[in-house]
Amino acid sequence: MEKQLMPQLDEQQCEKFRNILRKKAHLPGVLIGLLQEAQELFGYIPETIISEIAAATGVPSANIYGVITFYSQFRLQPMGRNVIRICEGTACHVNGAKGILQAIEDELSIGVGETTADGEFTLLSVACLGCCSLSPVIMINSETFGRLTPQKVRDILKQHRQRTA
Repeated sequence: MEKQLMPQLDEQQCEKFRNILRKKAHLPGVLIGLLQEAQELFGYIPETIISEIAAATGVPSANIYGVITFYSQFRLQPMGRNVIRICEGTACHVNGAKGILQAIEDELSIGVGETTADGEFTLLSVACLGCCSLSPVIMINSETFGRLTPQKVRDILKQHRQRTA
């Protein structure tokens, strides 16, 4: 599977975050708040920012990575322009979500939690999308697609790529 290249960080965003660090790094229990602010600013938590947080707070980088990987709200990779959410709830599971997931992974050459090399798609698994009567279901951004088959999902992805090309 291809790994997406990390985008260059915007120097203005970096400076804004450094200002936040200068103001808050000394406060007790600030780590999660700093990580949330970093993710809000950059869309994910870049490695260089982790190093800066470690230097400013005295918390080892390994501990910071432990916090990031423990909480599902944090991302170490930028999200794609289009986020695909596949429902793996009971109704979708029973009606073939596994085959739909396999078709998406094959079509995009990524796994759950990954982003395509071109930055176009990120694939996420969710417990329920609340569309059980349409199972199996995916969402691409805010658009819902239901009663899927592996071929239908391949066609949807191809059409989506053509629309955004």
